[in-house]
Amino acid sequence: MEVDLLDFVEQCRHLAKQALGKHAGEPASGGFARWVHVVLHCFRLEDGHSYRETPNRLKYMTEIRDVLGLDRDDLPEFTTIYKSFDRLKMWVWRALLR
Repeated sequence: MEVDLLDFVEQCRHLAKQALGKHAGEPASGGFARWVHVVLHCFRLEDGHSYRETPNRLKYMTEIRDVLGLDRDDLPEFTTIYKSFDRLKMWVWRALLR
């Protein structure tokens, strides 16, 4: 059974907020909430594209931007997404895997 990408992103949002707990809304160093960074990485990996392609694809995916609370003109740069992956602590990824 194929998982709809929008459903996948919504599930990731729920799990990321749950895994991050009280830290979910705190902005990471890129200015976006931590849960947004986590969901962006999940979206990138599920859709199978590079860091550089992620903001470009999000420009044309209105529903996914709405789930993430991002405006078309306020998308993170690919370097922000790349750097945020290394900044997230291992406990975040472990909590998501549970």
